[in-house]
Amino acid sequence: MSRSGLTTRDRIRGRGGVRGQGGHQGAGRGRPTGDQPVRAGLAGVTALRTRRRGRVRARTPRRRLVQVLVAVLLVAGVTTWLVLASPLLSVRGVAVDGARTLTAEEVRTAAGVTPGQALLRVDTDAVAARVAALPPVASVEVVRGWPDSVVITLTERLPVAVVEQDGVRSLVDRTGTLYDTVTGPAPDGVVPLDVPSPGTGDRATRAAVQVLTTLPDPVRASVTDVVATGADDVTLTLTGGRTVLWGGQGDPERKARVLAALLAQIEAGTLEPASTIDVSVPDSVVLR
Repeated sequence: MSRSGLTTRDRIRGRGGVRGQGGHQGAGRGRPTGDQPVRAGLAGVTALRTRRRGRVRARTPRRRLVQVLVAVLLVAGVTTWLVLASPLLSVRGVAVDGARTLTAEEVRTAAGVTPGQALLRVDTDAVAARVAALPPVASVEVVRGWPDSVVITLTERLPVAVVEQDGVRSLVDRTGTLYDTVTGPAPDGVVPLDVPSPGTGDRATRAAVQVLTTLPDPVRASVTDVVATGADDVTLTLTGGRTVLWGGQGDPERKARVLAALLAQIEAGTLEPASTIDVSVPDSVVLR
C-alpha cells in the first residue's frame, strides 16, 4: 500500500543525514577556508615590500653621495670656467699709480698685459720685472684688481745730481744709482756732481749724495755743484762763488744746521761775508 508524505523513519534519516552533513562540515573547520589564501598572499606581498624598502634604503646613501659628487664637480667646472675663460674675469684695463716723469702709457707698454686675458693668468711677478726695468723706477708692485683690472703702483727715483762720463750725462738718485741719461738741461734742483767713479759702490758718490739729501731746501737750492775726491772730502759751491768745505760724512745733520744758520746771518748782514765756509768740524767753524 503506497503512502504519501514522510514517515517517522524518513524524518529520522533526514535529521541524521543533516547531522552527518553538519558533522562533516564541522570536521572540516581545520582546513583552509576561503579567506586564508588571501591572507597568506598579503603576508607575502608585505614581506616583498619590506625587502624592497631595505634595498632602497641601502641604495639611498650611495645615490646621495653620487649626487653630491656630481654637484661638486659641476660647481668646480663652472668656477674654473669663470676664472680662466669667462670674459667676466678678464683684463679690461691697467691702472697706473705713482708715475711722475713716466707717463701711464709708457708704464702700460712696458707691463705688456694683454687686454682680454684671464685675470688669474696674469703673471704679476713678470709684469713687475718688466716695469722695474724702466730706468726711473725705484720699486714697483703689481696686483690683480678684481674683477677686471691690473693695478701697477710704482715709486720713481728722485734725481739729486747729474754726473758726466765719457760725454754721457746721467742722473743720480739718493742711493748713488745712475739710472737715466740727460741730453738737455737737468731737472730743477739737480746738482752737477764731480766724483772719480760715480755709482753705488763708490764711497765718494755716496758721501756727496748724502750731503745733498741732508741740506735744508733753501740751502740746497743755492748749491751749484758738488765735488768729492773721497768719502772724507766733499766740497760744495754756492751761488755767488762761495765754497763750503764739508769734509766727511760725520754729523751731517749738525753740519747742515750750522751752515744754514751762518748763511742766514750773512744774508741778514750780522756776519761778515766769507768766500769759504769750513763746517768740517761743526763746533769750530772757520770763515775766510
